[in-house]
Parts: sequence; structure tokens; C-alpha cells
Amino acid sequence: MKSINADVVILGGGTAGMSAFRAARKATENVYLVEDHMFGTTCARVGCMPSKLLIAAADAAHHVREADQFGIHPDGALRIEGHEVMKRVREERDRFVGFVLEDVEAFPADRRILGRARFRNEHVIVVDEHTEITAQRIVIATGSRPFVVPAWQSLGDRLIINDNVFDWETLPASVAVFGAGVIGLEIGQALHRLGVEVHIFGKDNALGGITDPVILEKALEIFNSEMKLHLDADTSVSLLESGKGVKVDYTEDGKSGSVTVDYLLAATGRKPNVDNLGLDTFDIELDERGVPKADRYTMQTSAEHIFIAGDASNQLPLLHEASDQGMIAGTNAGHFPAISEGLRRSQLSVVFSDPQIASIGMRFKEISNTYDNCGCYAVGEVSFRNQGRSRVMGINKGHLRIYAEHGSGRLLGAEMVGPAAEHLAHLLAWAHQQKMTIAQMLDMPFYHPVIEEGVRTALRDLSAQLRLAEDLAGECAECPGQ
Repeated sequence: MKSINADVVILGGGTAGMSAFRAARKATENVYLVEDHMFGTTCARVGCMPSKLLIAAADAAHHVREADQFGIHPDGALRIEGHEVMKRVREERDRFVGFVLEDVEAFPADRRILGRARFRNEHVIVVDEHTEITAQRIVIATGSRPFVVPAWQSLGDRLIINDNVFDWETLPASVAVFGAGVIGLEIGQALHRLGVEVHIFGKDNALGGITDPVILEKALEIFNSEMKLHLDADTSVSLLESGKGVKVDYTEDGKSGSVTVDYLLAATGRKPNVDNLGLDTFDIELDERGVPKADRYTMQTSAEHIFIAGDASNQLPLLHEASDQGMIAGTNAGHFPAISEGLRRSQLSVVFSDPQIASIGMRFKEISNTYDNCGCYAVGEVSFRNQGRSRVMGINKGHLRIYAEHGSGRLLGAEMVGPAAEHLAHLLAWAHQQKMTIAQMLDMPFYHPVIEEGVRTALRDLSAQLRLAEDLAGECAECPGQ
């Protein structure tokens, strides 16, 4: 077994791990990067990029179907060639992965180690029984994997996860998607628009991570009109006798039903890859999922020389968050024992459905939990049904709600479902990070005619409801922001 002494070792070569490796090497050259047999980020291989490629194909098909409203009538029936769709998805996916691998290959070869890492103790890492690394500091950046209900394993190759979708040679005839969160909604709608019969199953009428009840109501109305959603169903699944399909029996709203599909797609969330690391070999504080607890500004765990970043941290499983966390963790591991707080940006989340779903800052659930005791927040809103540019473009579906604090007038957050939500969310997130007030936001320029004018309408509505500090008469003295 090869023995190595390292100042820092990074476990995981994904987005967070690569960011941590670069940051740590600014403080010391004695840094090693360990990856479980294959480099390439979750985003490039099975996440952000291939899913957007599938969605882009679905959008193209949808635009053809919707052209009639503009008096444009494509000749002949719409023809979708599944082989061609998936060929482009795979080729472009591989191209994005190639860029990631180029970045990895630019790292010194003698500092990259392939194999599965496991703690022997709080300072010693064993990699596939071929390398032992004694490290002064360690960054855990091992990512996550899809969670699958154990009982579904009996479905064999008829059970798939989102990772499998992007390796398909062609499109199947039918799929049951279990999970109506970000992944389930994005892939489910894309497959539906590409001609696949799709049934989406969920619980508690949850959809796309929405917490605002008004936004959720509008979203359910929109997506129920397009797809077969069963969002509060009790289900049981079984493999067909032929082995070539899955039967889903369900009960919902007192009614029973059954569907037979080619595949069951498990989109029920992801699990941090920390359960097989050997964390039980030393003392470290874990959360209820068995993930090391960490300070969100330093990424330092209760074992002061160990840091954690990215999806493995069980904080915000998003690429930009993984990159930021990796930089913070790598910087602190490199300069340890000097620890500094890193920049944590305003929260920003986008679901690339159509219409898109997005949130920034504090979501409604967090707002209500924080402020409901004093009621010191206001909500401004706008419907996109009659919003000028949205109606011109034939995409006038959705709703935006913006939250602000009485007294200070400070922007707290927003949730939305609607056109160009990815762009509106960035606009609002920048204002939130700058701690702008609603009055300051209304002083910003708005062009005409643009979808962003909907934001101004919601801000005007919110401004009319906000009470000034002198009008509160001490009502909000105990609220968090006062």
C-alpha cells in the first residue's frame, strides 16, 4: 500500500471538490484530490446540463404545437424521432463532461487519485486498499446519489433514476414518475411534451418545491391542465408477469385507478454520499441524516480540521452553492488553523419547467414561520394572465408574490410560477443580496414592453401595503429585522 502525507486531502472530484482543490492549493501545494473511479460532475453527467438538453427538445416540440395561436400552421403532423432526440442529448452531454475532464486533467497528475475513500480515523484516509493518506486537514465533497425506495428494487431494469434517462437510445412509450419535486417535474414534463405517456405521482399536493399556497394553487392549475398528475396518491407497484413493464395501482380522493407503463422513474430526492465514509471511526457531530453538521459560513464541522461542501453537506444541493461551499471549505482547509467566513449569496432556486418556478431569499414558509407571531410583513403580487409582454408572446400563465418587511421596507424574498422566471428571479436575487428596500427597487429602470414590468406591478402592490416604521407603534419591536 502506498503511503502519502498531505496537508489537505479533498474527497470528491465534482463541482465542490474541484473548487476546494483549487482554493486549497493557493495556500499549499501538498493537496490531493480523491475521486471514486470516474471524474465528472453530477451537473454535467446526469444533472443540470443533460436535463436542459432534454427540456430544450421538448420546448421545440411544444412551440410547434402552440404555433396555431399566432395563425401559423405547420404542414403535416408533428413527428418526434426519439433516436435523434436522445442522440443529441448524449452527444452534447458528453461534450459538457469533456470540458470538465479537461479542467481535471489540468490538475497535476500526481495529485489525482482514483478510488473509493474511507476514513480509518480522523486523519487517515484509505483509498481502495491501495493508498493510505495521512492528512492534516480534510474536505468532504463526495456529492449525492438518487434515493430509491428499497421495495422498488424488485422492478429490476424497469426501475430507473434520472441518471439512466440520459443514456437512453430512444424514448419509451410510457413512464410513471414518482416524485413531483424539481427533477420529477422537469423530466416528467419534458418527456410528456416529447410524446411519452407520463403519469406523475406525489404526496400532499406538493409540486416543484413551492411553499407559497397561492403560487402552489396557480401551479397546480397550470400543470394539471397539461399532464396527468396524481399528487396525493397512495400507490403500490408491481412488475408485469412479462417483466417488460410496471403496473401502478393507486388510490386518490377516494377513487382507485391503475396504469401500466414501460418504466418507473424514481425522482424522490437525493441522498448525501457520506454513509460509507467511515464517519463512525471518530467523533464528529451528525444531523438526522447522518451528515456532518457544518457552519454555513466556514463549512467547518465539529471536528475542526474537517470541512464539508457541496451536495454532501445537506445544505443547498445546487451547482453554484457547491462551487461557493467548495471555495470556502478549500480556503479554510488550506489556511487552517486560520478560519474565515466566506461569501454566502442570497438563495436562488429555479425549476426549468414551463412555466418556470423560482424562489429567492426567504420562501413563504420561512417568512411565515419567522414573522407570523407579529405579522410584520406584507405581500405584493401580480398575475401574468394579462401582463402585456407575456400575453403578446402567448405565455401569459402564472403568478408572482414578493415579500417585504414592515417598517424597514426591506425585500425579504419571493416565489413565482410564470414566464421568464429564471430571469425575474435573478433580478430579485440581486436586489435581495444588496438588501434593497421596495422603494429603492421601484426607483430602478423598467423598459416597456418587457415581462419585468410584472415585477414592477407586484412591487407597486407591495409598496401600497407596507407600513412605515412610525406607523407601527411598537408592534414589530420583537420581529427579527427590527
